[in-house]
Amino acid sequence: MGRSLILLALLATVTLAGDIGKATALYHRTEYEAALALLSHSAEAKTSEGLELAGRCAYMMGDFKRAAGLFEQATQVAPGSASHYLWLGRALGRRAETSNPLTAPMLASKARQAFEKAVELDPRNRDALDDLFSYYLEAPGFLGGGLDKASRLAERIRAADPIAYHQAMARIALQRKDFDVAERQLRRAIELAPKQAGHVVDLARFLAKAGRFQESDKTFRVAESLSPSNPQVIFGQAQTYVETRRHLDDARKLLEKYLSLPLTPDDPPRDQALELLKQVGG
Repeated sequence: MGRSLILLALLATVTLAGDIGKATALYHRTEYEAALALLSHSAEAKTSEGLELAGRCAYMMGDFKRAAGLFEQATQVAPGSASHYLWLGRALGRRAETSNPLTAPMLASKARQAFEKAVELDPRNRDALDDLFSYYLEAPGFLGGGLDKASRLAERIRAADPIAYHQAMARIALQRKDFDVAERQLRRAIELAPKQAGHVVDLARFLAKAGRFQESDKTFRVAESLSPSNPQVIFGQAQTYVETRRHLDDARKLLEKYLSLPLTPDDPPRDQALELLKQVGG
């Protein structure tokens, strides 16, 4: 009898792990509705992992209120998880961006507090540091933002990732309209990681915004040579062409190629690509 109970418990554990694993695989294929449907019938739906995964799916589907509620539940189940607070901050931030002016400040402040908690729990968590940095950089002082806070946090980013530090300093320089410093910082990031195409794309986009189109196009070709099928390279190039109203036929082809790729949650969403495609008559 004892062995039977142990066997049943083991089988139940395997089944539950399978639900989370299957839902995670669906999530990474951007099949968010299917992942949510699977989780809704799983006994692990109320675990902190299940709640966060469901929240991520809701977030990716644009249901930020539902996502925030799920992440809030996850923080209650596992209050020591930096990841739960990071995603809670993201959902609250998006709610602030899409809500009315009366509730937006409160939601934005709660987002900041969640990001700060995530960094407190895991001081070297790159995603948490990056999101808190973005908040400090972009939010006004009365909501807890400010360049001074961003600059201090950049020093903590340096300890976690020296390359990301130069990216952060470039963003601070851009905010201050110090374009020479911004360019130097972007180029320094490339020097430290010459094979990472994402840094090259950042420089190419900067050059395009500065009106240095030939340099930008040349830099995009470097990014393509480093990672020809990289979705973020393809999307960044197409987005830049649309924004600068140049090479629009190429932009359309790039966007169509992008939409044909097996995208992940780390890539720009399909809706964003479709919106750009509409702008070029695709």
